[in-house]
Amino acid sequence: MSTWGGPVDVTLTGGRVVTPDGVLDQGWVAVRDGLIAAVGEGAHPDGPTTDLGGGWVVPGFVDIHCHGGGGEAFTSADPDRVSKAANAHRKHGTTTLLASLVSRPIPELAGQVSALSELVRDGVLAGIHLEGPFLSAARCGAHDPAILCPPDRRSIDRLLDAGGGTVKMITVAPELDHGVDAVRHLVDNDVLAAIGHTDATEAQIRPAVEAGASVATHLFNGMRPLHHREPGPIGALLDDERVTVELICDLVHLHPTAVRLAARHAGPNRTVLVTDAIAAAGVGDGVYDVGGLEVRVVDGVPTLAGGASLAGSTLTMDAAFRNAVTSCGLTVVEAVHATATRPARLLGLEHRTGRLEAGLSADVVVLDADLRPREVMSRGAWVKD
Repeated sequence: MSTWGGPVDVTLTGGRVVTPDGVLDQGWVAVRDGLIAAVGEGAHPDGPTTDLGGGWVVPGFVDIHCHGGGGEAFTSADPDRVSKAANAHRKHGTTTLLASLVSRPIPELAGQVSALSELVRDGVLAGIHLEGPFLSAARCGAHDPAILCPPDRRSIDRLLDAGGGTVKMITVAPELDHGVDAVRHLVDNDVLAAIGHTDATEAQIRPAVEAGASVATHLFNGMRPLHHREPGPIGALLDDERVTVELICDLVHLHPTAVRLAARHAGPNRTVLVTDAIAAAGVGDGVYDVGGLEVRVVDGVPTLAGGASLAGSTLTMDAAFRNAVTSCGLTVVEAVHATATRPARLLGLEHRTGRLEAGLSADVVVLDADLRPREVMSRGAWVKD
């Protein structure tokens, strides 16, 4: 389990620093009082230094879709177990994290939201994402179809009230009864309305986007496939400039060509890499519980027991970053946008994190030449085992 040391005052030197303006080949990042004090190239400020020996220096990753890790799921009411899950991802560079919850009956889900809300207020989590239960049974994936229900306003309000402002995103299948009204209600309450686990046609997607839906939950997965005569949700969401698309870049959920096509079309301002990780992330193969369903992880791939349906991933964001660059053809700068800058802006956290820029939190990942994490800094403190 990761532990936090105290914030350090240090200047990181000798790295390839990725800034909003480009790459500084001999750059430095000055960290003071938990914040980035300055970023530059050449002569650096006086004081303690750490020579990075040419590694890449990128902003801490921001994961907006993650169910757990380190052997623990965010469904736990035990704050230590939830913290363990968050820390498992922090070691891999994710310094900002939404806790995603799978479909459960509304009263049970409200209890889970209430428990997690305290950890949001404590700063362990950046918020809560509800991936269900307002999903299509035809595209339910690893969600129990018996639990799924239409998104009526009373149910939504119960979940929002339980979170007290900590629920940041809810995934909805807009073709369900009240689906478009639910999108509008979420937006009116400053909650991101995401479209996912949907069997909708393109014609059913368009009104939801007009109502304010702005995120595609793990594009391609859990939705009606793209067809040249019926583009469905994939075509509608990918082609709409108002929608940010999530991509699970584990090379299992998506072929590298699919990642490349989507990222190229959506561009850096609409592309977000996510893990969709379950408790198995950072642990390994075995049998796990995901929303009351048995999931078997074999060779790092989770599937529902007795079936072939994928049930989340064992991905960490450093691997998603690395896969995007080495297998999918994204540049390092584009990968930084997709793993940090864009998701931070989507969550309204661009004033705090997502870029290496003076005045923001010192959330920093140092990657070696193979894009594997050497060091992680969160709020100015080194993350250690």
